Amino acid sequence: MSSTDDRPSRPWLLRWAVLGLIVAGGIIQIVMSAYYLSVAHAPQPHDLPVGFVAAPADAAKVQAAIDSGGQFAARQYPSVDALTAAIRSKDVFGGLDVTAAPPHLYVASAAGPAAAAALRTAFTTVVQQQTAEQVEKLSAAGQPVPPATVQQLTTPPAVTDVVALPPDDRSGASIGLLVQALAIGATVASIGLGRIGARTTRSLLRGVGHTATLLAYAAASAAAVLVAAHAFGVVPAGTDSHLFRAFLLVSVAITGSVAGVVALIGPVGSFLGTAYFLFGVPISGATVLAEFLPPVARVLGQILPTGAGATLVRDSLYFPDAPITRPIVTLSLYAGVGLLLVLVTNALGNRSRRASLLHVTPESEEQSTSP
Repeated sequence: MSSTDDRPSRPWLLRWAVLGLIVAGGIIQIVMSAYYLSVAHAPQPHDLPVGFVAAPADAAKVQAAIDSGGQFAARQYPSVDALTAAIRSKDVFGGLDVTAAPPHLYVASAAGPAAAAALRTAFTTVVQQQTAEQVEKLSAAGQPVPPATVQQLTTPPAVTDVVALPPDDRSGASIGLLVQALAIGATVASIGLGRIGARTTRSLLRGVGHTATLLAYAAASAAAVLVAAHAFGVVPAGTDSHLFRAFLLVSVAITGSVAGVVALIGPVGSFLGTAYFLFGVPISGATVLAEFLPPVARVLGQILPTGAGATLVRDSLYFPDAPITRPIVTLSLYAGVGLLLVLVTNALGNRSRRASLLHVTPESEEQSTSP
């Protein structure tokens, strides 16, 4: 039989603590479920840039048909070559050549399978509408409808994938998985180095060592992820150097920013890494394209290192002609500010320690040494 000493002195407090834990867990689940579903339960394009090639007489009608509904933002190009060049530089996500017979659709599945599928559906509808108008005109004039026109009405347009995904990554999920791996590894490294650093005295030398360790880890992490990507066949030929630099910058940005916050406010700063993973990855554009997210999520996702990283990795993999200044600047700011915080907090900590030693009075020394 157990003694009364084994019983909690305040059983009511324990019951309330258990109840509070259950309620807190339920609230967190509701908040996270609502967040994830609000940004990704039914993604639809919002002003997705697309191109088209059309005769001057048909241009206005084609553009109006594409722009209707707010899902796409049409841009006219003078030729197919200009259209495909715009797709390779990711100025547009695809386009339609209505001067061809039958009309021809150009997509870039590497920019996102969802975008390619949306373009196929929307542009097929546009082509069928145009063909239906031709049938109506012929019928109204009492002319027979040629079999070729009927076939054109029922056949989707021919499709060319200008920038295709690798055969081993048909779903396009690799970008999200690679960015998640970098985010998790960088966060764990920042937390671990923060705990190790807490056991040593702050100094500028420790800050330099901490920074050098973060950079070395980022390089090792980038190399490891690149090897894994090669092993699963998702790395196009000739992209190793660009991709390694992209992985390195993403890792430094996440590792450095988390380490900087940990150095500034202590271990609680490691929750920044958790926030990157839980909140940043879903709106990063890695799995659900940024153009398919709600406007606020789209903007917020691209100013976080996970979103800027996903954009940089995708463009390094598949779109070498695309401008990458914005994600590079964003990631560099996270990396630079984070590493600077590591150096400054360590240097100031050493300075305050030296100041406290210099202000020790003889009386205090006698008191500290007296028995």
